[in-house]
Amino acid sequence: MMTENQPVCPVETTLSLVGNKWIVLILRDLFKRTMRFGELKKSLAPISQKVLTQQLRQMEANGLVNRKVYAEVPPRVEYSLTDLGWTLKPIIDSMSDWGNWYNERIS
Repeated sequence: MMTENQPVCPVETTLSLVGNKWIVLILRDLFKRTMRFGELKKSLAPISQKVLTQQLRQMEANGLVNRKVYAEVPPRVEYSLTDLGWTLKPIIDSMSDWGNWYNERIS
């Protein structure tokens, strides 16, 4: 979890956690359901495997995502939101609502 050098401004704190397009889109997908790495990669094309791995690790370190590894061959890894991650849903929903409003307004 972020603690060291935490921004004083609450907006900056939020942006430091979700101020990246890939993180917002990962959240969008995980609000729908638990997903495997390959499913996320396909849904987020053209994201690279390296970038997706980095973003998921960052989200896990910040307490937003759970990573569950199954002892199978080949290994199966699933990602889901933590309770903390779910608290971001109203923010992402508001972004979606605003995006819909904007798209309707300019068309």
